[in-house]
Amino acid sequence: MKGTVYKSTGSWYTVKAEDGSFYECRIKGKFRIKGIKSTNPIAVGDYVFFEIEKIGDDTVGIINEIVDRKNYIIRKSVNLSKQTHIIAANLDQAFLLVTLNNPTTYTNFIDRFLVTAEAYDIPAILLFNKVDTYNKDELAEIKYLASLYREIGYTCLGISAKTGKNIDKVKELMLGKTSMFSGHSGAGKSTLVNSIESKLDIKTKEISQQHLQGQHTTTFAEMHDLEIGAQIIDTPGIKGFGIVDMEKDEIGGYFPEFFKLKGNCKFNNCLHLDEPKCAVKEALETDEVAWSRYKSYVQMVKGEDDNYRTDIYGEK
Repeated sequence: MKGTVYKSTGSWYTVKAEDGSFYECRIKGKFRIKGIKSTNPIAVGDYVFFEIEKIGDDTVGIINEIVDRKNYIIRKSVNLSKQTHIIAANLDQAFLLVTLNNPTTYTNFIDRFLVTAEAYDIPAILLFNKVDTYNKDELAEIKYLASLYREIGYTCLGISAKTGKNIDKVKELMLGKTSMFSGHSGAGKSTLVNSIESKLDIKTKEISQQHLQGQHTTTFAEMHDLEIGAQIIDTPGIKGFGIVDMEKDEIGGYFPEFFKLKGNCKFNNCLHLDEPKCAVKEALETDEVAWSRYKSYVQMVKGEDDNYRTDIYGEK
């Protein structure tokens, strides 16, 4: 039988068969996907073939094949730096929830997420959540960030998962598609999913006042079918987003505004660091390229850890 992986707990996989039935499945033997050293060989969103086996009174599915993925989104494993973790596969788009504070989403985190989405051909949308909680100055900061990323070409929406502001626009973007929701713990992913479809009743937690960070509520990535005619993949909150398997000379290609300028650089292999007559660095001086984006780029090219923190605008 063929089915889609709806939930992965690391050893068990919930698979929805083509007839709509759900099966708890395991992997047959050791699974290795060519070219991917991942902590999870099968991810939510994967299409798989499986067989049904009877073990006592229980019916268990055995996964024996993964269909080639059209795409996937990946990051460095939290505990094993040399390995990777596939967050989800076969996506039509990825939403990143951004919050100005409680918790703060830094621009280097946003940019790493966007670069990874570009690298794996996944359209990315930025949702600036909790706009109902910001004062006048904070709203101005959000509008600045949204305009910065809109100018590059990204869709940006100011939303409130709590009050429902612009949730109808999020739903419109999701129709007929499989979407992943990602962001820091506490950014409001679970609240947003519940506001899109309340019957899912995904657990939420308040922000930890001691550390002003989110508390993990989603433990495993999980796909949900929505009544509006869409699928949503809710993912665990993540602190950092380490980019994977990118050479220095290709990272600039995943910054759309850099890619447009590259042809104007003196050297066709320009890394936009110390080279003379670099069009990207010249554009920095005229504010055609944002300094926060450039600093994120330099961190990635130099291989600095994603936990290296700057403020919301990229200043140390």
